Amino acid sequence: MQMQLVLTFIGNDRPGLVGQLSNIVTQHGGNWLESRMSRLAGKFAGVARISAPAAEAEGLANTLRKLHSDGLMVTVETGHDAPDTPARTLTLTILGPDRPGIVREVSQALHARQINVDDMETDVVSAPMTAEALFTATATLRLPEGEDRIALEETLDAIGERLGVEIGLEG
Repeated sequence: MQMQLVLTFIGNDRPGLVGQLSNIVTQHGGNWLESRMSRLAGKFAGVARISAPAAEAEGLANTLRKLHSDGLMVTVETGHDAPDTPARTLTLTILGPDRPGIVREVSQALHARQINVDDMETDVVSAPMTAEALFTATATLRLPEGEDRIALEETLDAIGERLGVEIGLEG
């Protein structure tokens, strides 16, 4: 029987971190299924979903946790295959001058409507002509059944207007 495990990891960025993790997974009969990883402020961080034989899961988790002595913090959680509930998905985009509170405002509005964020990527980039700091975000949202898209768009438009950013929905 296979178990689903979710790993989170962070350490000082250096070549070989992913190789080190994937070697341990393979040595325990595991399979690397999906992951998201990024270099941020000199650190390398990620999250991965793996499958492993139930008999190997505890040993795998213990071996991964021991990487702390190498400067790599790894947490391991048992996952499960959750059936997706019927829902519409939309793509949310944000673009505008960077300022504190953009993610907080948008995420609070989504939470108030019980909208789940399946995936989100944010960045601050330099504007082409002015080099002004621009905040960008792209997120995949899962809307609960019966959610009023027009009302959601109105809410996001009001936030965008207040914060001086463009917020769009597609899908």
